[in-house]
Amino acid sequence: MSLRSRIAAPEPAGGHSQESLLVAAYRTKLLEEIDLAEMSALAAADRRARLERVLGHIISREGPVLSSAERSQLIRRVVDEALGLGILEPLLEDASISEIMVNGADQVFVERGGRIEKLPLRFSSDDQLMQTIERIVSTVNRRVDEANPMVDARLPSGERVNVIIPPLSLTGPILTIRRFPRSYTLAELIGLGSLDEQMMLLVAALVRAKFNVIVSGATGTGKTTLLNALSATIPDGERIVTIEDSAELQLQQHHVITLESRPANVEGKGEITIRDLVRNSLRMRPDRIIVGEVRGGETLDMLQAMSTGHDGSLATVHANSAEDALMRLQTLSSMSEVEIPFGAIKDQINSAVDVIVQLTRHADGSRRITEIAVVDSYGHEEYRIVSVCRFLAEPMTPDGRVHGRFAYYPLPRAVAERLYMKGESVPAGFGVAHTDEQLATRGSAALRLPAGRHAPPAGQLQGPVPPPTTY
Repeated sequence: MSLRSRIAAPEPAGGHSQESLLVAAYRTKLLEEIDLAEMSALAAADRRARLERVLGHIISREGPVLSSAERSQLIRRVVDEALGLGILEPLLEDASISEIMVNGADQVFVERGGRIEKLPLRFSSDDQLMQTIERIVSTVNRRVDEANPMVDARLPSGERVNVIIPPLSLTGPILTIRRFPRSYTLAELIGLGSLDEQMMLLVAALVRAKFNVIVSGATGTGKTTLLNALSATIPDGERIVTIEDSAELQLQQHHVITLESRPANVEGKGEITIRDLVRNSLRMRPDRIIVGEVRGGETLDMLQAMSTGHDGSLATVHANSAEDALMRLQTLSSMSEVEIPFGAIKDQINSAVDVIVQLTRHADGSRRITEIAVVDSYGHEEYRIVSVCRFLAEPMTPDGRVHGRFAYYPLPRAVAERLYMKGESVPAGFGVAHTDEQLATRGSAALRLPAGRHAPPAGQLQGPVPPPTTY
């Protein structure tokens, strides 16, 4: 969109507030005063400063009489409408906001600290909201209209944007902007209460020892944040290929290849899927493959890569528990055009997946690792999951906070031996199980115990444990 069209874009008719009319009037005056050719040659920051200065002169010359705060607010609003995203500009500059959700012209919600709140902001009409949406998608050479009513894109500044408009949306244009936080280290996540030191030592050892790790959780639980932190423990000399729908990972290693899928163009051609990228990555001699999220037929290709020489790969999946994660991987794998019996897919999962790290967002907005589980099943066996760590939550306190402690359980001997062979040690809090009776095993398969024996309760399965960490 040209500079003139951005500034001169008309305000929608009908339902104007006094402020909206004032903004429209001064935007017109601003257009009459500036030299568009000169403005186009300026950098974005200089262009904004020049517009603010010119508009300040216009207000001083023509009125109205305003307080300093009102004057600053009017200047900011006019320039935001001219060059930026209007009422969304201050929200994008607020580092405490992780998600902006616009449900039609009348409702603007944000997420802060894991909690959603409604703001006293509104667009003057659906038309003005559509102008803002079109300005956003034009920066990534996309368009949104009745023929293309859905857009999912990543902005140059890193935010992920999703748009859906009528007739698919019955509540008007819907805009969701997800802002990704800076990358955190595992040590910093300890400070946030997401895990503790013993867990950090364990997951770092598992990644360095090239266990295949699946990070599981619902939307907004911090899967990408944890995946980024886990990837930081990969040794620097390895060749890493990352594959994502929208590039969010920020790896610090020197040998990283970042791949991003591409949607179809307006003619419906040119789409490059996650599956295409996973298949291509196998020809790039990767030491590790990291998939931001598996959600379709590419899951089968990912599992095959994990079980055929690409140990130490990582991926995320949407699921509410470790058991759900395995079942979801099985379902997603069956979505491939290759017809494979469920039994064969189960074999593939048992062979490929070593560890599941389950994340949960609690009612108070806090995000934690609520389970670290080892997949201890083979071949045609039913999935056998061994919990090595769980978060034991306590009832919510009167102030709305969720507290609890992390409990540790012994690692299967095979896992401990694999760590040992890779030069890693078992953290002191976990210990090693020498019999099946010592394992915190659950899942669809029963423990392989003698007839008449039953697995002891999980609370009795702790090995040598340091004082529990409480949050």
